[in-house]
Amino acid sequence: MEHRHGPSGDHTSRRPTTHTAEHPAAAHPSATWRMAAMATLHCLTGCAIGEVLGMVIGTALGWNNTATMAIAIALAFLFGYAFTMRSVLRAGLPLAAAVRTALAADTVSITVMEIVDNAVVLAVPGAMDAHLDSALFWITLAFAFAVAFVVTTPVNKWMIGRGEGHAVVHSVHGSH
Repeated sequence: MEHRHGPSGDHTSRRPTTHTAEHPAAAHPSATWRMAAMATLHCLTGCAIGEVLGMVIGTALGWNNTATMAIAIALAFLFGYAFTMRSVLRAGLPLAAAVRTALAADTVSITVMEIVDNAVVLAVPGAMDAHLDSALFWITLAFAFAVAFVVTTPVNKWMIGRGEGHAVVHSVHGSH
């Protein structure tokens, strides 16, 4: 129980808020750049695995660029969510709550990351037609992920500061 002084100077008590997917989060004033960078790196890892896997599948099956990009984006979301779900399931959350937590924690971050990194790939001449065995493909992809990391980190810092995004995951770990 947390104690504080009320407006008239008397002591009031209130329970600390615990954020779950069902309860709104309190602001997280200690949101640091390090915390935001770690959250972004966590999302980027899942996204990168999903995107590369999607590109490998699309290329192996001879799909066009649109279909390959679609599966890469879908797998980026899947792996991004899976990384968070693995973490919160280990913290003891039931499956349904883990799914809700992953959606709350990662949707904005993954969306921003996917928009940015795919826009970079689309903007680099020849990158969409580069094959998996070409330097252009891997250099462009690494550059796109780096740009996405730089753009998404401030978004995650802002969200964590509001008690959203990866603050949801931190609250789950802290409450179990």
